[in-house]
Amino acid sequence: MVGSGPGDPGLITVKGAECIKKADIIIYDHLVSKELLKYAKEGAEIIYVGKEGSRHTLEQDQINDLIVKMVGQEKTVVRLKGGDPFVFGRGGEEAMCLVERGIVFEVVPGITAAIAAPAYAGIPVTHRDYTSTLGLITGHENPNKGGSALPWDKLSTAVGTICIYMGVKNLPYIVGELVKNGRPKETPVAIIRWGTTSRQETVVGTLEDIVEKSKDISPPAITVVGEVVKLREHLNWFEARPLYGRTVVVTRARDQASDFARELEELGATVIEFPTIKITEPADISPLDEALKNLGSFHWVVFTSVNGVDAFFRRLSHLGMDARELKGVKICAIGPATADEVGRYMLKVDCQPSKYVAEAVLEELKKKEDLRGKRIMLPRADIARSFLPEGLKKLGAEPVDITAYRTVLADIGDEKLIDRLTVGEVDVVTFTSSSTVRNFVQLIGKENLTKLNGKLRFVSIGPITTETAKELGVNISLEAKEYTIPGMVKAIEEMLGS
Repeated sequence: MVGSGPGDPGLITVKGAECIKKADIIIYDHLVSKELLKYAKEGAEIIYVGKEGSRHTLEQDQINDLIVKMVGQEKTVVRLKGGDPFVFGRGGEEAMCLVERGIVFEVVPGITAAIAAPAYAGIPVTHRDYTSTLGLITGHENPNKGGSALPWDKLSTAVGTICIYMGVKNLPYIVGELVKNGRPKETPVAIIRWGTTSRQETVVGTLEDIVEKSKDISPPAITVVGEVVKLREHLNWFEARPLYGRTVVVTRARDQASDFARELEELGATVIEFPTIKITEPADISPLDEALKNLGSFHWVVFTSVNGVDAFFRRLSHLGMDARELKGVKICAIGPATADEVGRYMLKVDCQPSKYVAEAVLEELKKKEDLRGKRIMLPRADIARSFLPEGLKKLGAEPVDITAYRTVLADIGDEKLIDRLTVGEVDVVTFTSSSTVRNFVQLIGKENLTKLNGKLRFVSIGPITTETAKELGVNISLEAKEYTIPGMVKAIEEMLGS
């Protein structure tokens, strides 16, 4: 039984992540970040049992029965719950069900929302100058049931900070009970919706006016009552980040998008991953195999992308060979990310241009040596530009242009993205290669593109991608000065940062 934390996938515990990796079956709730499901091993069965308001995928008794049934298959089951399983998570009920059936289980605590959400809103729930007492209560009571299970006459003034789970719908009732039982109406209150995520929204008021101020706030949210709320004015770190409240679409291949997305999220952006390309093996792998078996006949290997490096070494390993085959062969990398990928194989590059385009690669190689008669291997994408091999030929070299990988159209992901683009929910769409532009246009259609030009900002990684975009009718708003992912992040921050 694993607590996933309150929303930010980075708040999962190390032990919780390890449990997810080992699970044969994962049963998860509505408030669990789907990012955590990426830890699941290949072939793991993933079952959603979320409860959202009055819409329940399964009732609690059915969830209990499902857990028991899955364990009965003699498989490792992770019950992944939002926050902490034993803090208003009904984890105790599920655990008792397991005990009654003699099932062995383990509990991995998670960070609970009443601690994490206020922290991300700049509110420490305790502070020696304000209060040393804290109460956690549920606001999910029916005010019409003829009595409350909560002793409001004691709770209202017994602790300095009160954190209320699931209390948005009953807020008028909760506020009324607190004031009626002695809490001053001037007491500061904060309501934090989607705490710790890029969708976080915080409303601050007092018991006197918070109901009116938060009338547009809907669940999920945590309510904090107490003098510590005043500290938000000084400690609001999360919502003060430069891209907070901005939404950015990343069109890179899914297995490459994570680092880019993480850098944007660290600056506060909401990131929508909409992969337009998928990296696959060539239709015919034999030319690459043949070249790898004869690596010693080459003077240079020129890598023009991280994907090319990955494909090269993956196939080298498949053939039972390793980096030792490159002894005496010089290596050129188009840019720092590609050079770093080469470095993962304990190799250093001999040549890297200051600008990360094929034209600069050619110029840098010319400076290094006379290329006449030199065999140069180019492990690249199937749709790579012809400029580099043609330029090398003119210099008397013998380029061997090999398809090391293919970029193909990805399956359409978020089908609601077009709607989100057209209604203005997205600030920026990013393009990291010409193929991401081509496939984006193909996926959304020319008609939708016409509507978006002028409404939406498109950012390109460099001049080649920008040129492709112009050819396809995409109006590029900004081109990164440094043709790298960090360069794109910096450009977006400068354009959108407040």
